[in-house]
Amino acid sequence: QNVIPPHGDWPFHIAHIDHTLMDIELCSPKTDKVLGRMWITKMIDAYSRRYLAFSISFDPPSYRSIMNVIRECVHRHGRLPHTIVTDNGKEFESVYFESLLAHFRVLKKLRPPSLPRFGSIIERLIGTFNTSFLYNLRGNTQVTKNVRQVTRMVNPKNLAIWTPQQFFDRLCEWAYEVYDTMDHPALGMSPKEAFEKGVALTGNREHLLIPYDEKFYMLTLPSTAKGTAKVRPGLGVKINGVYYNCKAFKAPEVENTSVEVRYDPYNFGIAYAFVKSAWVQCRSQYYNVFKDKSEREVNFYTEELRQRMRLQQKDFTVSAKKLAEFILKVEAEEKEMYELRRLREAENNKVLKLNDILTPLNEEKDESQIQSATYDNDEDNLTIYDEVMS
Repeated sequence: QNVIPPHGDWPFHIAHIDHTLMDIELCSPKTDKVLGRMWITKMIDAYSRRYLAFSISFDPPSYRSIMNVIRECVHRHGRLPHTIVTDNGKEFESVYFESLLAHFRVLKKLRPPSLPRFGSIIERLIGTFNTSFLYNLRGNTQVTKNVRQVTRMVNPKNLAIWTPQQFFDRLCEWAYEVYDTMDHPALGMSPKEAFEKGVALTGNREHLLIPYDEKFYMLTLPSTAKGTAKVRPGLGVKINGVYYNCKAFKAPEVENTSVEVRYDPYNFGIAYAFVKSAWVQCRSQYYNVFKDKSEREVNFYTEELRQRMRLQQKDFTVSAKKLAEFILKVEAEEKEMYELRRLREAENNKVLKLNDILTPLNEEKDESQIQSATYDNDEDNLTIYDEVMS
């Protein structure tokens, strides 16, 4: 299983996915506060050395990073590679990633850790990315490789002027337009020319096209350990310790049945349930608190609340009600560490929305179905339940 062809025989035959912490400090567009360095997750076509897709985030590599680059690949090209080559990171062993590849019959190959040359394609591209793009930008961290040379005048944190959105725009231009049309020394032509010639020679394989629709988007969302949740009358379904409800759950034939569920790791306020042969959107019981907060951010608040309760020698059980109250309290305090985290999460969501990979629902879909999947507008009448976070 460790025998991996070096390049592939046609475009989209073999692609490499890898993560890199970019050598540049970014800042907030509102406060000019330095937010730090972002990770880039990229998918490279081995045949043409072309960028198929990439995603950037302040979050360290996880299944969310992989799903974002998978969505972007389908969003841009309408297909996935025949084989994906990865390293031995734990994020590539997630159930969500494995099940998605299995559904679309995509093979996964692991690069042997003892044979670094198997990653030469993507490692070489990182070098090109740094020298021809990143190191030409103000605020790059190239100088920090030699700590003795770092002074206040050349400290990247004092020179950071690029916001995540501005940086993302220029990165798209460089990857999809500039680099794509530059002659590659190993190919004797540009990646775009190699890709187009490969397609003309081996065919477009239109039978492998994947529509970027609701069905595909739901396959990229995580679920619970069981994959299903029971609809409790008046409460809805419980996902990650929080109840989510919608109008579709009020039907007598739906109550007390198990339905397939998915949740959005970038918006803890909503989840999805498969009811009557259709996906419907559900809202959290604390929608106004959890709205637009990522799973990682909520987990951070949960752990912080647990730690405070331990120090106060109180009950360690964290309920959804306690968590919502704690989040409101913390946000009111406006401490620097929480402010930085909120700024990072906000910039993450802005960058993702630039490619519309968080809005997959078809705009032509029947509005009645979308409306039936949400709460009534009168949120003051909602009953708040105190349930334990699992």
